[in-house]
Amino acid sequence: MLGVSRNATDDEVKKTFRQLAKKFHPDTNKEQGAEARFIEINEAYEVLSDPQKRAAYDRYGHAGVGAGAGGGAGFGTDFGNFSSINDLFETFFAGSSGTQRRSGPQRGADLRYELTITFEEAVFGCQKEIELPRWETCANCRGNGAQPGTSTARCTSCQGTGEIRKVQQSIFGQFVNVTMCERCRGEGRVITTPCEKCRGQGRVRNNRRVVVNIPAGVDDGINVRVTGEGEVSARGGTPGNLYVVLTVKPHQYFKRQGNDILYELPISFTQAALGDEVEVPTVDGKSTMLKIPAGTQSSRSFRLKGMGVPVVHSSARGDQHVVVKVVTPTSLSAEQKRLLEEFARLENEQNEHNGKNPFRDSFEKIKDVFQ
Repeated sequence: MLGVSRNATDDEVKKTFRQLAKKFHPDTNKEQGAEARFIEINEAYEVLSDPQKRAAYDRYGHAGVGAGAGGGAGFGTDFGNFSSINDLFETFFAGSSGTQRRSGPQRGADLRYELTITFEEAVFGCQKEIELPRWETCANCRGNGAQPGTSTARCTSCQGTGEIRKVQQSIFGQFVNVTMCERCRGEGRVITTPCEKCRGQGRVRNNRRVVVNIPAGVDDGINVRVTGEGEVSARGGTPGNLYVVLTVKPHQYFKRQGNDILYELPISFTQAALGDEVEVPTVDGKSTMLKIPAGTQSSRSFRLKGMGVPVVHSSARGDQHVVVKVVTPTSLSAEQKRLLEEFARLENEQNEHNGKNPFRDSFEKIKDVFQ
C-alpha cells in the first residue's frame, strides 16, 4: 500500500506516508477514490509504525493484524486515536487540513494612508504628523470586553473548549466534524456583563495622531511602514501595521532619475562658443560654479558628483547632471544682426579657404546613402 521495501526504516516509512497522505487527502484531492486510498494509506501506516503490528504483518500478512489493516475498519475502531481524517492529517501536517481550532486573539488589520510630500522632503527626509481613524483597545475594559469588576463565564455551548464536535456516520465509519463555537468565537468563555464603553467588543473607534519618519531618498509610490500603528483586533491581540504610501510633487526645475538629479541649464550662443563659468543651482539650496568650455554643443551633460539624491538608509548619494541647452535668440537689435552677419561672412570665407563646407559635406553624405 505504501510502496516501501520490506526492510525500510521507520524514517523511510514515515516520509513515504507523509507524501502519500498529502497527495490523496480529500481536502486537496477531489478525484474519485482518493478518500478510500487515503484511508488505506493511514491503515497501512498504523500497522508499519507499530513494531509489534509490523512484526506480525511480516510473519502472517494481513491475517496477522486482523481488520486493522486492509480490512476496511472505520475511524474510531482500529484506526488509532484519531477521530477523523482531519484529526490525523492535522497531527502530521500542523493543521493544514483546514480544521478550525481554538486560537488566541488574531492580529489586527493593517492600515493604508496616502501622503503627499515635496521633492525636497523626499530627497532629504522629514517628519510628518498624520491623523487617521482606527480601532483601538478599549481603555475601560483593557480589551477583554467585560465591564470592569465583572468576570467572564465558561461557555455552556462548548463547555469551555471553544469547539463544537458533531459525530457523523458514513460508509467509512464515524467522522467527527470539529467547528469553532459560534457563541464564544472559539475562546471558551463568554461575557456576562459587556463593557459599557465598547459594548463587549474590546475596542473602540478613535482618531489618532501618528508621527511618521520619512527617510531621505524615498521616491514616488514608496510605502513607509510604521510598525504597530494599525488597528487592534477584537479581544486584544497584536495590532497591525500602518503603511504610508508616498506621492512626491514634481519640482519646477529638477527631475529625478533613480538617485541622480537632472537639471537643464540654458546658455547663450556666445557662452557655448566662447566658453564661460556659470552659476548652477543644486537641490541642497546652494549654488555651485560650473565651467563651460569653449565650443560646447547643445545637450552636453556635466556631472556634479555627490550632489544627487541620498540612497535610502545609506551614506551614499547620487550625482547631479547638468544638461546645457543653447538658446537661439528670437529678437536681435540692428547691431547684433550686423555682427552676426559679419561672423557668418568670415566663417564662410574660412571654410572656402580650407576647402570645407560642413553643410555641403553633410548633404553629399546623405545623398550618397540614398544612392
